[in-house]
Formats: sequence, C-alpha cells, structure tokens
Amino acid sequence: MATHTLRSKRRGAALRTAAFMSPWLIGFAVFFAYPMVSTVYFSFMKYDGFGAPVFNGLTNWTYVFTDYPMFWPSLRNTLWLVLVMVTCRVVFGLGVGMLITKIRTGTGLFRTFFYLPYLAPPVAATLAFVFLLNPGTGPVNAILGDLGLPAPGWFNDASWSKPALTMLAVWGIGDLMVIFMAALLDVPKEQYEAAELDGASPWQRFRFVTLPNISPIVLFAVVTGVIQAMQYYTQPLVAGKVASGVIGGSGQQFEPGYPDKSTLTLPQLVYNLGFQRFDYGSACVVALVLFALAMAFTALLMRGRNNLIQAGD
Repeated sequence: MATHTLRSKRRGAALRTAAFMSPWLIGFAVFFAYPMVSTVYFSFMKYDGFGAPVFNGLTNWTYVFTDYPMFWPSLRNTLWLVLVMVTCRVVFGLGVGMLITKIRTGTGLFRTFFYLPYLAPPVAATLAFVFLLNPGTGPVNAILGDLGLPAPGWFNDASWSKPALTMLAVWGIGDLMVIFMAALLDVPKEQYEAAELDGASPWQRFRFVTLPNISPIVLFAVVTGVIQAMQYYTQPLVAGKVASGVIGGSGQQFEPGYPDKSTLTLPQLVYNLGFQRFDYGSACVVALVLFALAMAFTALLMRGRNNLIQAGD
C-alpha cells in the first residue's frame, strides 16, 4: 500500500512538472524539433515546393559539396567573418567600453554617440556605407586621394569587400559597448587599488583584474557574435546588390556574392537554393551544414570557457 502511494505521489509530481514545462516543451517541439527533423528529411529528397517530395538518397549532398560552385566560397567567407569580424567587434566593443568608463565628463554624450549607430536599420546602414566607400564618388576615397594614400575598391573589390563589411559591423558596436560597460563598472574597485599598491602596470591590471572579472561577459559576447555571424545575410546581400548596380523591382533575379563571390555567405546560399532555384533539398543540406558549424563553434567556445575565466592566473 505504501509503495502504491509513493508511486502515485511520484506520478503526480511528474505530471505537475510536465504541466509547468509544457509551454517550453511545446515551443521546443514546434519551433526546433519539427523544423530540424523536416530539414534532415528534405535533405534526402528532391523537392521544389510544389510537387510531392521524391527520395533521391545522397544526391543533394553530393551536389552541394562537389558540383555547386557557390558552396565553398560561401563557406570560406562565413568562416572569415566568424574569425575576423567577431574578433574585431569584441575587441573594439571592449575598448570603447573601457574608454567611456574612464572618461570623467561627457560620459552620457559619448555613450549616445557610440550607441546610436547600433540603432540604424541594417539596410539603411549598409546603403550609407556603400555610398561612403564608393570607389568613384565616395567621400572616403576622395579624402584618401587628397592625402596621397591608395584608394581601395571596397565593395567593388573582392579583396576589400569583407574588410568593408567588418568596418560596417564595428561601426555598430553599441550593443557590445553597453554590455561591457556594465561588466566593467561591476569590477570591485578594491581589487584595482590592491593591484596599484603592488605596483601593477595598466596592462597587468587589465590582465589580472579586469579580464578575470569580465571573462563570462566576454564569452557571452563571443558566442552570440559567432551565432550572429553564422546568420549574416542582410548586409552582404544589400552591399553586393547596390555596389553591382543591380537595384530592380520585385521578382528580379540576382546572384548573390558580388564581387566575385566575396560577399557570399551560407545564409544567402540557403535563400538562393530554396527560394530562387526552388531546390529545397540542397537548401536543407546547406542549412544543416550551417547548423553543424554553429554548434561546433559554440561547443568549442563553451569547452574553453574555464581557460577564459581563469585568464591571467
């Protein structure tokens, strides 16, 4: 009898727990589990969005990895953006946050000045940068020419398009600035005072006091930055489209990646395959590759979080 009562209590507790978790479970099933299973399923199907899916084995995977000429350039570009753009955003965001926390007067003005670019819509910000960096009529190259410096082609040059996108991303570091400022202001001042009494240099104070205290925030900024870089779509597409002069009405086809596939990213490839070529099977393959890369980067960063938290020990 006691055993039956104990089982009933455990069953009731499990049901209550499931009831409280049901909103999350339903959201997980609808917005993650079902789309993930469907993506895996369609990656082995020939499907154009109109007719019934037809099983074709590994044909989609073989096509993407061996026959589709846009896959490997987009993969290299995406990895470049993850490594370079995320690093620059974190470094500059931390640097600006440290600078503003040291300023004695006009702090609010500088916070506003650095945060406002983050509020600019992505399309409008990209259009402004394409105009400013126009190799023929842009004011940036005009100033460089007046100073006797070489004027890059920026978004019209394959070797400069990704650095130009990185400049655009660094320009909008207001979100990271605010996060780092909050973390820096939370560092105990007595630790800085103790380090100064021990004769620590500014670099040593940063390495042994600041970095260990804000390392979880740095890890958060890096992980979220990697995820955002893996989803980078709007800015490179708009930059390539405007720089190439292809600004048409709805329904006009445009092959992304101008110039010379240098601004092509994996999310653009998913859209190009799925909604322009109506090859949903191959689009699902690219989406799965993108998901695997994001999970791998996140796992590596989370695995190394202890080293980051203990930096400077």
